Amino acid sequence: DAGEAWGDTPGPERGRVLSRASALLADRKEDITDHLVREEGKTRPEAGGEVQRAIDIFDYYGAKARDLGGVVKGSSGRNTTLRTKNEPVGVAGLITPWNYPVAIPAWKIAPALAAGNAAVIKPATLAPGCTHEIAEALAEAGLPEGVLNVVTGPGSEVGDRLASHPDVDAVSFTGSTAVGNAVRDAAAEDGKRVQLEMGGKNPTVVSDTADVAEAAEIVAAGAFGVTGQACTACSRAIVYEDAYDDFVEAVVDAAEAIEPAPGLGDSDMGPQVSESELDATLDYVDVGRTEATIETGGNALAHEGHFVEPTVFSDVAPDARIAQEEIFGPVLSVIPVSGYEEALDVANGVDYGLSASIVTEDHSEANRFVDDIEAGVVKINEKTTGVELHVPFGGMKASSSETYREQGDAGLDFYTISKTVYDNY
Repeated sequence: DAGEAWGDTPGPERGRVLSRASALLADRKEDITDHLVREEGKTRPEAGGEVQRAIDIFDYYGAKARDLGGVVKGSSGRNTTLRTKNEPVGVAGLITPWNYPVAIPAWKIAPALAAGNAAVIKPATLAPGCTHEIAEALAEAGLPEGVLNVVTGPGSEVGDRLASHPDVDAVSFTGSTAVGNAVRDAAAEDGKRVQLEMGGKNPTVVSDTADVAEAAEIVAAGAFGVTGQACTACSRAIVYEDAYDDFVEAVVDAAEAIEPAPGLGDSDMGPQVSESELDATLDYVDVGRTEATIETGGNALAHEGHFVEPTVFSDVAPDARIAQEEIFGPVLSVIPVSGYEEALDVANGVDYGLSASIVTEDHSEANRFVDDIEAGVVKINEKTTGVELHVPFGGMKASSSETYREQGDAGLDFYTISKTVYDNY
C-alpha cells in the first residue's frame, strides 16, 4: 500500500533518505560489525569490510536516485520528441542468504528503494539481525512506513509466500541453485520478473608464467577467506604441470599458516555458520579422501563453535565430486593440466559459471581467458572473491537466471520498467 506514494516521490528526495541511512549505518559501524561477527562468524576485519560495503552501497544509490528520469533519443519526425520514462516495477520481494548478511540485503534494498519500489525482504533465518539494522536506519532516515518490510522465518514458508504472492511484482533471490530454481518456478506462475544469483564452483587458473608464491597467496585468499562461505570462493586451482608441484607446496604452506578462531578475537578464519554447514563440509572431505590426495587439513577443531581446518586436496580429477559440486567451506581442489587449452576445458567443465580468475604474466593468455571463460565475473591476477559495488555482478549457466545483473547501473534495471514517449508538437 505504501509503494504508490513512494514511487511518486521525486528521485532526489528518495535519494536523500538513502544517503541519511548510509550516514546512520556509518555512525553504528562498530556495533553492527560486532553483531555480524556474533551472528554469522566472520572475522572482525571481514565483517567490518562488509558493513562498510553496505554503507557505501546506500551512499551510492542515494546519489544514483537523481539519474532515473530516462533518456532522450533522436526522432525521425521533425516535430517529435522521443524519450523514455523509467518507472518502478511495483513491489519487490527480496530473499537473501546468511553468508553476507548485511552486504547482500543492502545491494538489493538500496536500488529497489532508489527506483521507487516498495520492498518485502526475507533475510536468512541463520543471520537476520543485520537486515533489521538496515531497516531501522532507513526508518530513522525518513523512509515512510510500509515501504520496506522485513519478514523473518523459514524459506519454505516466507520465501514461498513472497515468490508466489500476486501482489509481488518482482523477486530477487540470492542463495543455492536448488532453492533458486524453486523460487523461479513459483514466481513464474503469474509472470513475475525474476533475478536469481546462485551457486559457484569457481576456478583460478595458474599459468606456468605465474609467480608461484603470488599465485598461492591469491588462491588461498579466495579459497579460505570468509571460511570459504562465499558463492565466489575459489574451490578449484587449475595449475599447469610445470608449476604444479611448487604451487601445491606453497598453497599448503599458506593453508597451514591460517589459524581458525572466534571472529571477535585475533583470528585468521572464523567458524562455519552452523553445525549442518560444518557437517556438510566434513562429508565432502570424506568424499575427497576417496578421490584424491589430502595434503593438509580436513579436521574439525576443538574450539567452541563449528570450526574446520583449511583443507587442500591434490591430484584431483576434473570429474571428481569435490571438483564438480559446490562445497561452501574452506576446501580447495588442485587440478593438474598440461596447458591453456586443457585448463580452459576444465575451468568450463562444470555446471556453474559465476567467478573465475587466471594468474599469468602472459598478456595474450590473460585476454584469451577473458574471451573464453564461461563466467560472469573474470579477474586477472586477482582472487575470485571480492567485487566492486558500481559494476554489474552476476553469473552464467547454473549460477544465475541470466536475466538481470545486480549492482551499479545494472542493479537499477531490474527494479524499473520503461515507457517510450512520442511527444508530437
